[in-house]
Amino acid sequence: MYEQISHSLLNSILDDLRPEIRRQDLRHFYTRLGANFYAIHSLFVTLYGHRDDFKFQLLRLVETMARGYIDRSADLESLDMRREDDYNWFLSQKWVGMAVYSNGFAENLADLASKISYFQELGINMVHILPILMCPSGKSDGGYAISDFRRIDDRVGTLDDLRRIADEFRKREILLVLDIVLNHTSDEHEWARRAMAGEQHYQDYYHVFDDRDIPDVFEQSMPEVFPESDPGNFTWNGEMGKWVMTVFHEYQWDLNYSNPAVFIEMLDVLLFWANQGVDVLRLDAVAFLWKKLGTTCQNERKAHLILQLMKDCCQVTAPGVLFIAEAIVAPTEITKYFGEDAIVAKECEIAYNATLMALLWDAVATRNTRLLCQGLKSLPNKLERATWLNYVRCHDDIGFGFDDIDIEQVGYDPRAHRRFLIDYFKGDFDAIPRGLTFMPNDTTGDARICGSLASLVGLESALESKDQQLIATAISRILLMHGIILSFGGIPLIYNGDALGVLNDYSFYDDPSKCNDTRWVHRPKIDWDRAELRRKQGTVEYVIFSAIKKMIAIRKEISAFADFNNRQILPLENDHLLAFVRTNHLRPSELVMVVANFNDQPRFFDFDSLVPSVFNSHDGLVDLHTGRRPSQSGSRIVLQAYQFYWLTKT
Repeated sequence: MYEQISHSLLNSILDDLRPEIRRQDLRHFYTRLGANFYAIHSLFVTLYGHRDDFKFQLLRLVETMARGYIDRSADLESLDMRREDDYNWFLSQKWVGMAVYSNGFAENLADLASKISYFQELGINMVHILPILMCPSGKSDGGYAISDFRRIDDRVGTLDDLRRIADEFRKREILLVLDIVLNHTSDEHEWARRAMAGEQHYQDYYHVFDDRDIPDVFEQSMPEVFPESDPGNFTWNGEMGKWVMTVFHEYQWDLNYSNPAVFIEMLDVLLFWANQGVDVLRLDAVAFLWKKLGTTCQNERKAHLILQLMKDCCQVTAPGVLFIAEAIVAPTEITKYFGEDAIVAKECEIAYNATLMALLWDAVATRNTRLLCQGLKSLPNKLERATWLNYVRCHDDIGFGFDDIDIEQVGYDPRAHRRFLIDYFKGDFDAIPRGLTFMPNDTTGDARICGSLASLVGLESALESKDQQLIATAISRILLMHGIILSFGGIPLIYNGDALGVLNDYSFYDDPSKCNDTRWVHRPKIDWDRAELRRKQGTVEYVIFSAIKKMIAIRKEISAFADFNNRQILPLENDHLLAFVRTNHLRPSELVMVVANFNDQPRFFDFDSLVPSVFNSHDGLVDLHTGRRPSQSGSRIVLQAYQFYWLTKT
């Protein structure tokens, strides 16, 4: 009965579509709309069914999807259909990503287009261009305070520049990833300006209050995201004479998704960028989308319903486009952003594996894998048609958001252990790491860490000392961490400059707009003259770049590295080692065993103890990474300090 109601409503809506939409050839659109409308209607009813304008808003939603479809080029529509046919295309091991700043990796978008050959040289075929939409100067939150969702920031280029990049990427089979900030706008966005001018329609786009009564109730349960620079979650706006919710910074106004007009506006934004040739939309701050009194206002059920509705609508208009959930949340929460109680991803096909990232840094600091192995055992399985984005570091800070139960399970006190990690990467115990703290909270004792990969693992300090052994050790740590993310299962994401061993950039201290945000220490401008050293044997740049390039090439040839929940963590008695097996899901007899030593001393394990669950014997083993047999002593396999193997049978 309920399905009949939704289909009857759909027929009514199609009759009410504007004539300019009805005249179009919408065959594929109508087919997809019919297939998805029951889910779309059900979600829209759950979110907005209580409103008097429900049917009008649903009509606007369908018209928005239809306009997006009409504006989609023939090339993109053809790509949609190919990806619908090969629906597991993004689970392949061939995808390897890189995140870059258009004005850091290059001078601007036009210059970035001239450097596409670098991606191909390394083997990168998925490029996340970090935020490039219009932002105010000085109040941008690194590009995440958007003042115009449809305009490229003049300081980095134009929409035509991005279209040229998208076209060139498509010719070379490189995926384009772009940020869309869903949770908030800049206070200089047109919607915010019109709200400040007194227009009730646009005040309803935000969480706006006449006095502190309701904000004070919210504050009782809401944590602070930036306690040092922006304490609290509300800001008084004198021009409007009201309090506005500002969870991140005082100049970032949180959008009110209980208003369907906001949802439809933001869906229109997503479809606009999909139609510019963006393959993957990175949805920023999705954990914060729904605000509810008495909660933390994070990970709310209706935030998931918002994402499910966005995905269903996008499936109608641009089904070849993927979503990345930027949700840096607890391990038990992260897999929910794929979509609960489903097999196919109903929200986002890709999610950041922040748990793996944080656990890798823990293993580097402690030189053991107790928490790493325990945390991975507790990491929930992903859905069949979904995948992780695995990374060593990104443009943001590093937070140690492990589960307290896992920390206690391996014998650590959670608060003391996190404090140790911050102090270690600050260099308080030795001079190896060169990290900076970010947003320390004196009340909770919490803090995060900033720094480039190379500086955090000791390359900066090693180069200063000119100690060749320390330099080699730091490089081994860099390669070890990449060896894990390239083989773990998911899409590996390499950060801007990491393949060149780029160090901390302390010049941000001299910029008044950046000096209070230590994250800029690991957002360097690439020195392309120095980057040429990647071609000169014997240089640090050559060693790192050539090794990662080789790993990427090998990964792409190994079907067992595709992501079909084909990973098994192996129990080892040696708590300095991590081991897991990857299996070819089509030919289960084809195995790769990944073994890694996170200690600064040689370690070994007894291969025979793993025989029943891995290989028949240790005869004929070869390391795919080096092409050589592993070091063995009888049935024991030996790993040098910070060494890893990708072992298979010849």
